[in-house]
Amino acid sequence: MRKKQTGESKDLLHPNEQHGGKKAGRSWIVPKAVTEMIARMGAVIALVLLVIYLAIVSPYFLQPSNLVNIARQSAITAILATGQTLVILSAGIDLSVGAIAAISASAAAIFMTQRVEILGMSIGPVNFFAGLLIALATGGLAGAFNGFIITRGRIPDFIATLGSLTILRGFALLITGGLPVPSHMTATELKGYLPEEVVWMGAGNILGIPSAGIIALVVIIFGWFLLRYLVLGRSILAVGGNQEAARVSGIHVERTKIMVYVLSGLMAAVAGFVLAGRLNSANALMASEENLRSIAAVIIGGTNLFGGEGGVIGSLIGALTLGVLSNGLNLLNVSAFWQRIVQGMVIIVVVVFDQWRRRHFTTLR
Repeated sequence: MRKKQTGESKDLLHPNEQHGGKKAGRSWIVPKAVTEMIARMGAVIALVLLVIYLAIVSPYFLQPSNLVNIARQSAITAILATGQTLVILSAGIDLSVGAIAAISASAAAIFMTQRVEILGMSIGPVNFFAGLLIALATGGLAGAFNGFIITRGRIPDFIATLGSLTILRGFALLITGGLPVPSHMTATELKGYLPEEVVWMGAGNILGIPSAGIIALVVIIFGWFLLRYLVLGRSILAVGGNQEAARVSGIHVERTKIMVYVLSGLMAAVAGFVLAGRLNSANALMASEENLRSIAAVIIGGTNLFGGEGGVIGSLIGALTLGVLSNGLNLLNVSAFWQRIVQGMVIIVVVVFDQWRRRHFTTLR
């Protein structure tokens, strides 16, 4: 009888008390709340802590001129990361965004600064708007090429975009002759300069706010609106979450993938145009490090590397984190060699933490 009563009394206990009383219940609730906060705000917390640390160790960090410089530097990465976010959300990856930015800006710069002979026709120098259209067309075609060979050729995204990276860099070197555009001769003898509007996009400002940062913000808002309210955005998330389930539900997976790479190409073209304005010239090797920086910004921002989960706001936080880190290391006079090591370690730590918090959060939920 005593054994039976003991068993019955145990069954009547509260579930929390069966596993160690009230303390067990509290230990369950607190970690879950903390994990949810980290899962949603981890990137923001990391950025805030980094800013606080750099503000303490460097008296120049919070100077308005330095903050403007950070915004201008981070703008290129943020624009590229927005397109990269769309690609990664669809369970892909684009290693060619830097090359697309370079060839788009180089092609536009050539037409805007000199006369070009095409099929017996003489074209140029064209104005700012025509140059922008040339850049966007080049970026869109490059993105469509990526999407086509991935979907029709059944080639993994990594391999396809790695190949197109090399191809596009090669074409950029061919059309520029390996020289910046405008070159010294074009600028001095032919008086071929980039239009003032292009320079303003990269180096101008509005009420003290860098124009490049404003352009980046517009691109990010567009990406956020697309993912939240448009059918294409929902299709991207569905394809990244489960491609076969998306196909069964009626989503045209191949068309969605192609559109994602076209959008990535267009945003890369905008980034290249802005970077050309900041440098006051374009060249075939510009934005060479932005391929990995854009991916790092997306991952730091919390987007799942395997697709289906994330957003462009997080990628903005990631781009700012990379910009603040790079700027802070410069202010602290850290060697450029060590900067590469530190940035690489940060990326690895962030990815490891991201995978841990996803597993932990899923277990608690």
